[in-house]
Amino acid sequence: MAGYGDDTAFNAWLAENGLTLPVGAPSVAVLRQVGSGYVDAAYEWKLWCSTRTGGFTQERAWPRTGASVYNAAVPSDLIPPQWIQASYRAAYLQAVTPGWATGGTDPSRITKREKAGEVEREFFEAGKGAAVGNAAPGFRVDPMIDGLVVPWLCWDGSGALGIWSIGS
Repeated sequence: MAGYGDDTAFNAWLAENGLTLPVGAPSVAVLRQVGSGYVDAAYEWKLWCSTRTGGFTQERAWPRTGASVYNAAVPSDLIPPQWIQASYRAAYLQAVTPGWATGGTDPSRITKREKAGEVEREFFEAGKGAAVGNAAPGFRVDPMIDGLVVPWLCWDGSGALGIWSIGS
């Protein structure tokens, strides 16, 4: 399975964003694979209004048939550049925080308050005060990734980006 983009473009993206991979990080090919897997797993659930161009056996969520963005049809052979950039961001987060893109959160193990010596911290409930985003439940959310993919997601009219209508 191939990750989105390519190694050269990923390295260029890192440089353009002033980022470097930590010493000992996995290869860029491995990181791209992990980042691509994260973005597809976290966000494909909101691509229900289109289908994989190559059918169910297609390795990645993109390219898609029937997708549209800002009311314009998306070519069925396009992999959105923003989706690729989101996968690069996820790859980078995985490199600097191993497990970021591969470990989920367990909502049944939420800590409200913890104390370590003299320090005591209290946390918000899940989804309150933290980045919620559009990722599938249980996935970590990065606001930059979420912002990159949100225009490509499907909307059912019940959210802020949906179409509202008032009937008589």
